[in-house]
Amino acid sequence: MFRPCIDLHHGKVKQIVGGTFTDVGAGLRENFVADQPASYYASLYRRDGLTGGHVILLGPGNTEAARAALAAYPGGLQVGGGIQPANARGWLDAGASHVIVTSWLFQEGELDPDRLRALEQAVGRSRLVLDLSCRRRGEDYFVVSDRWQRFTRLPLGPEVLSALAHHCDEFLIHGVDVEGRRAGIDRDLVERLGSWVPIATTYAGGATSLQDLEDVTRLGRGRIDLTIGSALDLFGGSGVRYADAVAFNRRAARP
Repeated sequence: MFRPCIDLHHGKVKQIVGGTFTDVGAGLRENFVADQPASYYASLYRRDGLTGGHVILLGPGNTEAARAALAAYPGGLQVGGGIQPANARGWLDAGASHVIVTSWLFQEGELDPDRLRALEQAVGRSRLVLDLSCRRRGEDYFVVSDRWQRFTRLPLGPEVLSALAHHCDEFLIHGVDVEGRRAGIDRDLVERLGSWVPIATTYAGGATSLQDLEDVTRLGRGRIDLTIGSALDLFGGSGVRYADAVAFNRRAARP
């Protein structure tokens, strides 16, 4: 299935090339900057019955835009970016269906089980999404944190995913090496995830055509949904028509 997204940077909806976003902003590469506010896209997704999409706050200055998007589609969007126990419940109260967390869970490259338990207790397993976005190192994929700039020591695999699935409702996994580059999905990663994941999982990264949506469905054994960003005509791309992605979901949902 197709899942929509709203990526926010300095209060604007953008599409950014994965791995180029740093604290200082040097080297940042943008594929698209929207004229429309975040609430416009949220309203569109609500109109078309798209569920499970995510709003990601890329740094400061995005709270107002994110809250406006959630208000436009209450219960229809997940939210991530700077999530921790102190603010997680507030985002749910603002209309998010789930909160998405990654970097806060890691300390010195290691997953902190106490932090995971604290966040799970704050919002409940059923409203928590773990962002396990990753990059390849050798033959393995390792989770990356801190705006995808830092490798953790957590490799993705069936044992890790099975253990973490007891603490969350879904996984969100960007293939960071191909994110925003419009050069095709990471087929090896998608295929591995299809055989590994025990719960609902959304993959993002590199989608260029509607064929990628079909391929993710097939390679992921029907277990993996796909977010399409830079290739979508909604975000200035030419590879995928938004209307076609919506139609794909409607066909897939038919009994």
